[in-house]
Amino acid sequence: MPEGDTIHRAASGLRRWIVGREVTAACSSLPSVDASSLVGSTCASVDVHGKHLMMRFSGIGPDRVLHTHMRMTGSWHVYSTGESWQRPQRQARVVIECGARLAVCFNAPVVELTTDADCRTAHREAVGHLGPDILVAPPDLDEMVRRARCRPVTTALGELLLDQRVAAGIGNVYRCESLFLEGHNPWRSLGSVDGVAVAALFGRAAALMRVGVDGTGALRDVGRGAGQAWVYGRAGRPCHLCASSIRSRPQ
Repeated sequence: MPEGDTIHRAASGLRRWIVGREVTAACSSLPSVDASSLVGSTCASVDVHGKHLMMRFSGIGPDRVLHTHMRMTGSWHVYSTGESWQRPQRQARVVIECGARLAVCFNAPVVELTTDADCRTAHREAVGHLGPDILVAPPDLDEMVRRARCRPVTTALGELLLDQRVAAGIGNVYRCESLFLEGHNPWRSLGSVDGVAVAALFGRAAALMRVGVDGTGALRDVGRGAGQAWVYGRAGRPCHLCASSIRSRPQ
């Protein structure tokens, strides 16, 4: 499941190699997406909200937006011309070539090419219910706490962190790590903690994920040893702090 830092890293790569460059070739495996119409335009910007990624193109006719939603399977990759792809070509939904670089969208369930005006309307409908993006700096912790207080007091903290209506972008990895580092049982109820604790929990998730976006690897920084997490994926193994066996069950 792509988490917020994954999408933001993809956006950073697209901004570095695609934004400001002219589209020299483009194609799509989807009949509803006329990617070839982008040829000759320039990628003006790349924006992210949760798992929504929007690439804006200008220079030919009305500005257009390529909107993709990653859901559970989608991803964006950038390659040099001639470089081997990490995924099969049959999984490519859209390919955008800008000179010596290719931007490839794999397996995204939602791919739409619309005018900028239509996209703004659709975007409000699609993300209007979402909370603040966890990776917008600085994170809007006050708004996250406000939205959290609108949820039932019986809501488990582990469920709260995954509620995209409260904060957009947190997935299971950072949910687990944040709860552990803030000292909360995932099944502890929202009504049993104050706003300061809620803000600290979301602030911790934002900090961990920001390290992931920067490319240094959040789990390496918060765990013991390269690539190790505190608790995620470590069921049955000893805790790094107290050596007790880590227990896990679905939530």
